[in-house]
Amino acid sequence: MEKETENICPLRLAMDIVGGKWKLSIICLLKNGNPMRYNQIKKSVPGITNVMLAQSLKHLEQYEIVLRSQYNEVPVRVEYQLTEKGMSLLSVLSILNDWGNNYMEDHPTYQSHCKSCHYKNE
Repeated sequence: MEKETENICPLRLAMDIVGGKWKLSIICLLKNGNPMRYNQIKKSVPGITNVMLAQSLKHLEQYEIVLRSQYNEVPVRVEYQLTEKGMSLLSVLSILNDWGNNYMEDHPTYQSHCKSCHYKNE
């Protein structure tokens, strides 16, 4: 069955895919290209619940931003990493990060919630 064509603003689509409270943190965490296990991601994203992490990862996988690899070992090992499509977001996120930092400099009532942003180059 062929999927029906949907008319949508490209910017709205992009925000639907990566927007929300947790998805950008997950993408930024996976930016170096190394696969991470579920619990590693959970420990690195303070405040995220298991339900929200699972939903966010599934959503990003559905849109081919994140690749989920399952290894049939005992116990089963599952790893997540950015796809090529996910990596293509990083330049856009860098620009948004710079914009956010500049905005925060002009508005001192805003403070970064993380001591070392996941996005900063290592």
